[in-house]
Amino acid sequence: MLDKIVIANRGEIALRILRACREMGIKTVAVHSNADNNLKHVLLADETVCIGPAPSSESYLNMPAIISAAEVTDSVAIHPGYGFLSENADFAERVESSGFTFIGPPSESIRLMGDKVSAIRAMKSAGVPTVPGSDGPLGDNTDENLRMAREIGYPIIIKASGGGGGRGMRVVHSEASLTAAITVTQAEARSAFGNDTVYMEKFLEQPRHIEVQILADNFGNAVHLAERDCSMQRRHQKVIEEAPAPGITEEQRASIGARCVKACQEMDYRSAGTFEFLYQDDEFYFIEMNTRLQVEHPVTEMITGVDIVKEQIRIASGEELSVKQEDIKIIGHAIECRVNAEDAKTFMPSPGLVQLWHAPGGPGVRVDSHIYSGYRVPPYYDSMIGKIIAHGNDRPTAIARMKNALTEVVIEGINTNIPLHQEIFQHAAFQAGGTDIHYLEKRLGL
Repeated sequence: MLDKIVIANRGEIALRILRACREMGIKTVAVHSNADNNLKHVLLADETVCIGPAPSSESYLNMPAIISAAEVTDSVAIHPGYGFLSENADFAERVESSGFTFIGPPSESIRLMGDKVSAIRAMKSAGVPTVPGSDGPLGDNTDENLRMAREIGYPIIIKASGGGGGRGMRVVHSEASLTAAITVTQAEARSAFGNDTVYMEKFLEQPRHIEVQILADNFGNAVHLAERDCSMQRRHQKVIEEAPAPGITEEQRASIGARCVKACQEMDYRSAGTFEFLYQDDEFYFIEMNTRLQVEHPVTEMITGVDIVKEQIRIASGEELSVKQEDIKIIGHAIECRVNAEDAKTFMPSPGLVQLWHAPGGPGVRVDSHIYSGYRVPPYYDSMIGKIIAHGNDRPTAIARMKNALTEVVIEGINTNIPLHQEIFQHAAFQAGGTDIHYLEKRLGL
């Protein structure tokens, strides 16, 4: 087992990793910017190393500084959490070449799945359903591009191969605007990602966002931990997630899960990962794979009892998965609300001093957050300050418990999006389940 791990992240996920390490008897090193001296996990870690100034580019994205921190503390592994360098293949490669263990998949897997064109090809090879599209990068032959678009059927979407997070995409509704859309998206992709490769897909107009969590070890073993519904989104950013996804049958779950497992085994994937799908008209369509831990992993942990962070560490230590597919049972339903330091109506960030923090409680309620009374939320990073997770024997119970939790939580001194969550939980459409990815923006008039 790895005996000392550098946690190369901040906020709630850094604290989550630290807690898992403590349970496993593993020492921790918290690396942090000089704006994060008072983070909860920094105060609790066995050792701390300041790796630079507040800007992420000079601290949490500073590869040499993070690797140097591992060297000076005699650490043996680095856990990247999510965001920052977690899906950076070059970082994973540099960690390994420096003699440390990267707690995540091999750099080749990150690179393969980080390019959307190569990822789609890999999924097709493994029998994972994909969105009808160009099956490769678009060339400069205008007639060929027009022919493909007609064959796929409008509306179509032009996507940057290296894109993500809602960037590098353009919907095209007619043949007249196709060529210009390709040119503009290529220019945007070149500027944002340093790669102007784009491809074409059918644009699904009312899909849900459903993803499948997997775990795979170094011995060819892989399992899926059912699916999550992440359709409640604003500007491609998830707001509420739940597991299992409403309306998905046992047969559908087993079928899509088995295909994801097969894909992992075929590409020799290791660690935790998530296959993301658009789901419409009872069909799954692969869109991308996240080669890291997800923000929403707690809802899966709540319904399966599997600690995903611990499994990541075991896999990186060279151990086999602690569970087999037949061991995994779905117990009840779980819902997660992302709590952001922002205005609930304008969505403007709201950094500042947390004058009072009181976490909600009660049966089935879990809170993953790094804030505390007296903590100052810095203005330099993502606005998420925590997650509230509610679990129940069924979905109505989970909803009722979440509504209670949102009423109980107290955060004074800064604005949060909790009023938005409270409003959503009153919506008849949300209570019924199965809303599509455009629902929230339409409801908010965005």
